[in-house]
Parts: sequence; C-alpha cells; structure tokens
Amino acid sequence: EGHIMRWSIASFLQDPQSSKNQIKEELFWRAHSNEVVDLFHEEEKNVVVTASIDGSVRLWQAMNGYYLGYFGQPRKFELSDISRLILPCDVKNFPTIIKEESKHMEKKKFEYPLMLDRDK
Repeated sequence: EGHIMRWSIASFLQDPQSSKNQIKEELFWRAHSNEVVDLFHEEEKNVVVTASIDGSVRLWQAMNGYYLGYFGQPRKFELSDISRLILPCDVKNFPTIIKEESKHMEKKKFEYPLMLDRDK
C-alpha cells in the first residue's frame, strides 16, 4: 500500500538464539499512494530510492524518511538540505519515528519467531 518501514535487527543478530531479542520497528512512512515494487538503499549517500506500480520513482532520506524528490524532476536533488519538510502531492502523512515505549509496537504479536540461518 505504499508504506516503507525501517526495522532494527541489531539485538537479533548479536545473539539469534536468545528469546529476549526483539526486532523493533524504528520508522515508517507512506512513500507512494500505490504498491511499492522496488526499494534500494544507497549507504554512502544514506538515501532510499523507491519505485511504485504507478511508474513513479522517489528519493528519501534514509534516517528520517524525509522526501527529497522524484526522478525526472526539473531541479537537482539537494541531499544535504532537509530543513524544509515537504511531501509528494499524493502523500498526506509525515514520517513517524517509533519510540521504544510506543504502544504501536506492543500491539503487534508475531506467531513465528524469526530465526537467523547463516547458511542462507
């Protein structure tokens, strides 16, 4: 439905056998009004590129989900200037940072725990 979610899996990777480890949702935002069909994280620039079934390709700041622009726009991307928070015309909600004590995460129950398979 066009949403992007960032999860923290650090504690899970440190000790995958421990049942106390949790995979935590840290950030989510609506990137497109339609289904996201591809996503790419560019680590050096710390940006996320998303593509939707509607044909749009958008650029986002990876740490906070701020919208940086779309491919084909007339202006250059300003990766360093995130002082003005803008949204694409078809998205109405700003990114949401999930706090650890948030009730949003407490409601989610996973039926099957994720297991690390080092062979894969």
